[in-house]
Amino acid sequence: MSYANGAALQAAIFQRLTGDAALAALVGTAVHDAVPPGTLSGTYVSLGPEDVRDASDATGAGAAHDFTVSIVTDAAGFQQAKDVAAAVSDALTEAPPPVLARGHLVGLWFLKARARRVQTGEMRRIDLTFRARIED
Repeated sequence: MSYANGAALQAAIFQRLTGDAALAALVGTAVHDAVPPGTLSGTYVSLGPEDVRDASDATGAGAAHDFTVSIVTDAAGFQQAKDVAAAVSDALTEAPPPVLARGHLVGLWFLKARARRVQTGEMRRIDLTFRARIED
């Protein structure tokens, strides 16, 4: 096991999300792998934390990457955030798995979601957690 495929996975996920037409219709170019400095308004998508563990087996080295994609909005209610979350989920799980610059993505699955109000209830946030299984 190694973390050698982490950057390749992040790049592929970012490329998939920024290239998805349905997601772009909802957030435009507001997909970030690092939240820009300053105060943001509207709705945006951000790549977040990642936990990785060994998933090697008798056939070779591998790793399971659990990563979070966050949707943040200042829109009233959760409807817009949920629409964006659905587009993110579809972009990552309904299409063929993205090709990585290093390693082979065996599968990509949705694990869980958490929706909540943040910043004294003025903002809405949905954190989607996915699992990627990569063979090196």
